[in-house]
Amino acid sequence: MAAVMSLGIITQGVLSNFFGIHLLEKILSVINFALWCSFSFSILMAFFSKKFREIHYSNPINRFGIGTWVAGTSICTILIAKMFSEWAIIAKIISYFNFGLWFVYVLICIQAFFELNSKQLNKNVHGILLLTTVSTQSLVLVMSTVYKKVPIAVDHLFLTLGVCFYLLSAFIIVKRYFMKPSSWSIEKDWNNTNCILHGALSITGLASIKSHAVSEQGIMVIWLCAAIIFAVVEVIEVYRLIKRIKCYGMKKAILIYDLSQWSRVFTFGMFFTFTYLTVPGFSVLSVIQKQIITIGIWAVPSLLILEVCLYASHFIQVYRNDLKQYEGKKQLNVPL
Repeated sequence: MAAVMSLGIITQGVLSNFFGIHLLEKILSVINFALWCSFSFSILMAFFSKKFREIHYSNPINRFGIGTWVAGTSICTILIAKMFSEWAIIAKIISYFNFGLWFVYVLICIQAFFELNSKQLNKNVHGILLLTTVSTQSLVLVMSTVYKKVPIAVDHLFLTLGVCFYLLSAFIIVKRYFMKPSSWSIEKDWNNTNCILHGALSITGLASIKSHAVSEQGIMVIWLCAAIIFAVVEVIEVYRLIKRIKCYGMKKAILIYDLSQWSRVFTFGMFFTFTYLTVPGFSVLSVIQKQIITIGIWAVPSLLILEVCLYASHFIQVYRNDLKQYEGKKQLNVPL
């Protein structure tokens, strides 16, 4: 579902806002909806095969990852509503289901927050906790797109709840890395999902713009916070990259696929979209924002293409390994 989120924000936030290629947007929207259906079916299969708890629930930290289901469903709902207006009723039906999923997810996360402390798992936390904010704010975007009139109090409620989740999650994550800095190494223990530290703020700002629930001054404050955290996190990422190249070499440090890398595509796309739609408060910010947009319009799609290529390479390698195992068992007459 993180891939659905990434492709969705680039389709709606980057390509739609900047290029406006309607046919390409429709094609990508259909692809994204197909991916969403496929992943949803996979989740259902895990449930019916009684593997759901083992895969998604047994580890309290991994439970936060269910937030990608909510956010991925939200972006699909938005794409359906915008790209295929004749399917508006389908978008509403999916949104009803998504609100229910979000409510269950929040209850699961509240329990997980308590378990992190009781089971002493705080030393393993990372940016996945911030999916509580991402999923909550994604519903504000759904409401502003799918429904014509939403009470401002409802928008304020979801925005405030999302910010509360952000403050709690960010506190736990920062505490992990700063309380005992000698107990972890940046090349091994700094997670890709930590980029959600700025991505969660970006989607909060975007939700504020779309819902018209926050003043321009408030939106600029959110953007400044997101930009500062973006700079800090990405400086850490560059330093981490240098360390990983020294430890593992170029191929293993960069050209290796990991599921969590989709979070980087999503957060970069979200920061670009938020920046593009933000009205600058004064000239200095305006210059900075224009530079971000100029660079980001090419960097973000390129990042998506790179991630797709890494996934394709990974998929081919896994297929070849499985084929070799199959041929080996066949030659030895081992039951398959």
